[in-house]
Amino acid sequence: MTFLQAILLAVIQGITELFPISSLGHAVLVPALLHWNVDEHGDLFLPFLTMLHFGTFVALLLVFAGDWLAIATGVLGRRGPARQEEAIRILVLLVVATVPLVLVGGLFEHRLRAFFGAPLMVAGFLVLNGVLLIATEWLRNHRGRQPHRSIADMSVADAAVIGLWQCLAFLPGISRSGATINGGLLRGLDHETSARFSFLLAQPAILAAATHEAFQLRHTAISHAVLVQSAVAAVIAGITALISTLVLLRYFRNHDNWALSPFAFYCIGAGIVSAVLLFV
Repeated sequence: MTFLQAILLAVIQGITELFPISSLGHAVLVPALLHWNVDEHGDLFLPFLTMLHFGTFVALLLVFAGDWLAIATGVLGRRGPARQEEAIRILVLLVVATVPLVLVGGLFEHRLRAFFGAPLMVAGFLVLNGVLLIATEWLRNHRGRQPHRSIADMSVADAAVIGLWQCLAFLPGISRSGATINGGLLRGLDHETSARFSFLLAQPAILAAATHEAFQLRHTAISHAVLVQSAVAAVIAGITALISTLVLLRYFRNHDNWALSPFAFYCIGAGIVSAVLLFV
């Protein structure tokens, strides 16, 4: 992998990890469409992927540092009994929503990724991702808007449903953030609350992925050149993810009507064009 390819993949990772357009799908399709000689299953790619995930995680942690601090101090009872109950509730909701991902990932991740890893199949799932986004928006608008609810107002059932939706992201081309936002919208949340919960939920998922990848590297000798390339890519992915998160939070706050539609049309178009190019 060249240095330019590493930078482009880092930018793509930083954008697509939070945008509901599938980071894994783009990571498979872009090298295939551009005919890059990149072995995404090789030993040299794993440290690069680990650093990309770490950079994205740090960016999200910076954006949501205030939220995590409020949860931590609240759970410890430093902000009064009412805030303590609210903080514990939010923490429980995040745990409940994470459990399905851990269970499905532990049991089926490798089989799912191996079976669905072909670029043409990924293009099809990218189209499906767009269809799901449009369908969710249509259902939400068809049944009418629900009163605004914050994350603390969510129920355990809401978190469980969102967690089950998150498991769709094991299919390359289905966006993790898109799936969890879909789950939130179908449970009556607005775009801003769904997105905020999705981004909070992303952090333990990304940290778990980075930790798992780092553990796999424990017996791997990594060259200085790969380390430098991976470190630079991590910084770029982190900066891109930081900007993407801030832009998306503002976007969802100000566009609660059909906010997912532009991403849906992009996924459908990109998936169809990719499938045609790959087939030809």
